[in-house]
Amino acid sequence: MNVASTTHSLEFRPPEWAVEDIGTRPFGIYVHVPFCATRCGYCDFNTYTAGELGTSASPESWMEGLRRELASAAGITGAPVVDTVFVGGGTPSLLGGDGLAEVLAAVRSSFPLTGTTEVTTEANPESTAPGFFDQLLAGGFTRVSLGMQSAAQHVLRVLDRTHTPGRAVAAAREARAAGFDHVNLDLIYGTPGERDEDLAASLDAVSEADVDHVSAYALIVEDGTALARKVRRGELPSPDDDVLASRYEMIDERLGREGLTWYEVSNWARGVDAVCRHNLGYWDGGDWWGFGPGAHSHLGGVRWWNVKHPARYADELATGRLPVGGSEELTAADIHVERVMLTARLRTGIPVADLNRSEVAAADQLMRDGLLTRGVDSFVLTDRGRLLADAVVRTLLA
Repeated sequence: MNVASTTHSLEFRPPEWAVEDIGTRPFGIYVHVPFCATRCGYCDFNTYTAGELGTSASPESWMEGLRRELASAAGITGAPVVDTVFVGGGTPSLLGGDGLAEVLAAVRSSFPLTGTTEVTTEANPESTAPGFFDQLLAGGFTRVSLGMQSAAQHVLRVLDRTHTPGRAVAAAREARAAGFDHVNLDLIYGTPGERDEDLAASLDAVSEADVDHVSAYALIVEDGTALARKVRRGELPSPDDDVLASRYEMIDERLGREGLTWYEVSNWARGVDAVCRHNLGYWDGGDWWGFGPGAHSHLGGVRWWNVKHPARYADELATGRLPVGGSEELTAADIHVERVMLTARLRTGIPVADLNRSEVAAADQLMRDGLLTRGVDSFVLTDRGRLLADAVVRTLLA
């Protein structure tokens, strides 16, 4: 990427040309809740336990900072109508149903939402209960994403997940009973020690939960995590690419039988209404403002990211500054590369009009290799191509 600047927040404000067309494209809001009860061994997200924060920051100081950032953003953007809201983390459910309703009320106080706005929160099954989902629904949430990861206790143990295997299914049912039409379960596959029968049990649990959306991600060993240290010391093996491919095929086949169809390489939905519109905004090059410590934003080809620590985040906003840690202006070449990378992962595929002559020639060769197929006006990954999506993109952009 062409990093145009890495600026202190005192100096940063999105340029006027980046916001002048805001509202002509889908506009989303992401809210980052940086709190977790414990740290999972595989996670490298910007999260903090109470012990790590001490007295330097709290949910209350974070909430005050969030209100200030929302007000500042509304003034800069003119407060366009919001198509989607996504509250992620961290563990948003640690705020409780009332706390999350307060977050959404803060968003509404600065930005207009409509009856069609998709509003999602992530949740850890262990920090939910039937009353929690009732509070979410009453507060205006329309969608819940639950971190299941696996139904096998020994797999959860390797991941340092704290919930019991059956809790995710119970939470999904409670969300349905509360009145949520759209419930997602997250799976992670390829964890060291996971067997085919463990993944089969996880897919059985998904079927039992009767959700309308599933996200399934291959385990990635991120540098700096506890899991990476265990792999480096030889205590755990690295995920095997052939095993990951086999597990992906297993997931796709089973979810297909359950009536869920892939619309992005790692996401399956039961019909158009069940897709995650917020994530589609990312993949389709939409605009979004990310609120909270470490959150990333994108408007009109300008990207920036907030300072990571919750205490500094709150302090910057208390002094009237946006809490921005750095930014970059994307060149036309940058935007092209990102568009190919992201649309390649979608079932709708890469628009032919987005490719230059040499890239079309590369796509034609990938078709002959069985990795792409040609739609009316796009190139779409085949089943085999989905297993090699990264290699397909590298070939197109070579």
